[in-house]
Amino acid sequence: MTDDPQAPQVGRTSHASQVSQALTAELLDVALEAAARAGAFLRDGRPDDLGVAATKTSAVDVVTEMDIASEKLITDYLAERRPDDGVLGEEGAATEGSSGVQWVIDPIDGTVNYLYGRPEWSVSIAARKDGETVVGVVAAPMRGETYRAVLGEGAFVNDRPARARVAPPFGQALVGTGFGYLAERRARQAEVVGQLLPHVRDIRRGGSAAIDLCDVAVGRLNAYYERGLNPWDFAAGELIAREAGARTGGRPGQAPSGDLTVAAPPGLFEELQGRLDELGAWHD
Repeated sequence: MTDDPQAPQVGRTSHASQVSQALTAELLDVALEAAARAGAFLRDGRPDDLGVAATKTSAVDVVTEMDIASEKLITDYLAERRPDDGVLGEEGAATEGSSGVQWVIDPIDGTVNYLYGRPEWSVSIAARKDGETVVGVVAAPMRGETYRAVLGEGAFVNDRPARARVAPPFGQALVGTGFGYLAERRARQAEVVGQLLPHVRDIRRGGSAAIDLCDVAVGRLNAYYERGLNPWDFAAGELIAREAGARTGGRPGQAPSGDLTVAAPPGLFEELQGRLDELGAWHD
């Protein structure tokens, strides 16, 4: 590995990434099949009268019956293929497991988009081994694209290699972001956007963190940041972006988290991360 601090993070290794290729190949196969099944179910089975089944953090943070059904479809398949693994799902699935593998699942990332019939939604499935994400799959059925990565083996969109764009000057960066569902947090996030917008090419808000991270991986965005994400929002997409050559992190010196998640190619990453830290983007 290179010692260049600006080098892409593709191929980095750690104790958890030393798992056998046979295991990671199996985990990838399981994730791809689970995501494909859930994606087809959601695409083809969306009711015309789909409504809100429940709310979470606020009245606009919604759950549909399809979120719940998609998570059950995925967890039932995982239980069939990998019964000893743990599971962490957005809609409540939580089992410890005994294998050292944990699945982190977002059955619909971009539920509000899905509720309104907008195309920017996805199924996000990541596999962690001993706490480190080693496989990530994001299926975006309305795009006809599936993004995937195995730690140390690069990233792909369908069967094509995925590569983040080379960093542009900060003023020419197209930056993605998202907003939380609590009014106070949204107000603060709007302040940060307002201070950042004059200094970049433009800002996009897609509504699916997993897709936004994959858009960094394939060059449709130069960078992405967001506060308030949960592990299921970014686990798969963060690995895909990183394996495509982007840098990922949170506040300076920290890993991606609910406080802050940032993804961008080397050079742009450091500048965006620094500016967000100066703006206190991690404060509500």
